[in-house]
Amino acid sequence: MPYVRIDLLQGRTKEQIQQLMEDVVEAVVKNTNVSKESVHVIVNELQRTHLTKNGEYMG
Repeated sequence: MPYVRIDLLQGRTKEQIQQLMEDVVEAVVKNTNVSKESVHVIVNELQRTHLTKNGEYMG
């Protein structure tokens, strides 16, 4: 039962997130020989105010 977690900065539409999840499910099914029903995708949207890159505040 594969679980895929994706962390993204906020800013994508509901449709973009949905398409991303569908594409990820198809890739996992294709490459791991599991059923579509067994794949779980979790998308965690991050706020820029809660992130630094190379120690620099992104907010």
